[in-house]
Amino acid sequence: RPGLALCAGCGGRIQDPFLLRVSPDLEWHVACLKCAECGQPLDETCTCFLRDGKAYCKRDYSRLFGIKCAQCRAAFSSSDLVMRARDHVYHLECFRCAACGRQLLPGDQFCLRERDLLCRADHGPPPDGASARGPRSP
Repeated sequence: RPGLALCAGCGGRIQDPFLLRVSPDLEWHVACLKCAECGQPLDETCTCFLRDGKAYCKRDYSRLFGIKCAQCRAAFSSSDLVMRARDHVYHLECFRCAACGRQLLPGDQFCLRERDLLCRADHGPPPDGASARGPRSP
């Protein structure tokens, strides 16, 4: 197929003896497949991620588009254990009461106010006699 394919990077015809295919329908000159953010060459030795037609190295893709900890704003690695509160995700060590700093563990009652986690002792009794463990609290 060399000579028939168009490079997704530069738009030029690929007449090189080798081309790089990313996903089933995007082909690149070997020299054109670079991270859109840092310019690192992406080849068979470097994992490539696509978003909106642009290629990214793993580090930049995670930094730009990956889920980040609601507390420290750092990205998660694939081996990280996490805690969730509604739509927020936290590193285990970041899942702490904003008032007293105590680490919250599975089974602990807590309240989520705005972006702040509060332990049972710091958020006080539930309003209007409602249960401290509402349907959306872990």
